Amino acid sequence: MAIWETQVRQLTLLEEKGRLRTLSPRSGRDFASNDYLGLASDPTVAQAVADAIGNGVPVGSGGSRLLRGNAPEHEALEAKAAAFFGTEAALFLANGFAANLALFSTLPQRGDLVVADELIHASVHDGLRQSKATTLFARHNDPQSFHDLIAGWRAEGGRGIVWIAAETLYSMDGDIAPIDALAAIADRHSAMLVLDEAHGTGVFGHKGKGIAAHLDGQANVVSLHTCGKALGAEGALICGPRLAIDYLVNRARPFIFSTAPSPLMAVAASAALDRVADGDDLRSRLSELRGEADDAICARLGLSMSRSQIIPIMTGDDKRTMAAAAALQAAGLDVRGIRPPTVPAGTSRLRISLTLNVGKGDIRELGEILQGIIL
Repeated sequence: MAIWETQVRQLTLLEEKGRLRTLSPRSGRDFASNDYLGLASDPTVAQAVADAIGNGVPVGSGGSRLLRGNAPEHEALEAKAAAFFGTEAALFLANGFAANLALFSTLPQRGDLVVADELIHASVHDGLRQSKATTLFARHNDPQSFHDLIAGWRAEGGRGIVWIAAETLYSMDGDIAPIDALAAIADRHSAMLVLDEAHGTGVFGHKGKGIAAHLDGQANVVSLHTCGKALGAEGALICGPRLAIDYLVNRARPFIFSTAPSPLMAVAASAALDRVADGDDLRSRLSELRGEADDAICARLGLSMSRSQIIPIMTGDDKRTMAAAAALQAAGLDVRGIRPPTVPAGTSRLRISLTLNVGKGDIRELGEILQGIIL
């Protein structure tokens, strides 16, 4: 049909560039998911959900949170999350994308400035596109760049509130943001600091509270903790001052006009928080896997030692990346290739994600096969 001609041309162009995406079922050993602590299949979390079903908790919420969709399980999770992360309040949304979309399209106001890391997640970019605030992007993990952009905006007459946005752990590079330096800049400029802990929650910090746990509870800090990664469930929690949460409830369109998450997901996330709080054993095992990967993968391929549970292996070329991923998947190792626009052009890569769903022997086998593919 003529109506689809443009889409056909665009898909054909993606295929020619090696960027066409297709869905495939999960198979092989897990080096691709964000289930870092293996809690997606944890029996204590599963039992909590089974007990909730047995007690009559419904599968669906039945509506938005502002209509009949607000369940006791949602509110119980929010209270637990606020206490766990040390903030005045928390708000539970369907996923991290919706949470970032809600946060950045709602909290910064006209006349404000948002300075975000250039590699921040796509959901933040989408939220900022809907924001009335001015947006500038700082060089990745460069505190001086953040400061310079803020100072330049002030020098040009900017008088609104400044919002500094960063991820604590970047999911495609595996590197950790200079959190304390960003916090100092926020204090210097009387700015709000918004930190996405999506890949830090559960894995880092005291009791798994995240990389920036020491900043939570401060009046100028808002944090995002997703429930679909190390917590093994679904959803996301925005944590921060009560006023910020109340404003989101009243003004955030992705929250107001969305059907509420399943109450059972709130139960699962709540149980996962309990497991994470008492999960030093899980974090210790994951740390051991990182050590194994440093020896079996990073050292073997001449890479820098891992900075987190995420290890990128740069290949640069889109088609070469996907061919390498296909070879690994054929060997029973589920490694995924990452291409633009998820990452900048020319930086296609294999993303190795370490989870408790694999063992040291799996990592050694991955290292051996990678050596034959990459070198």
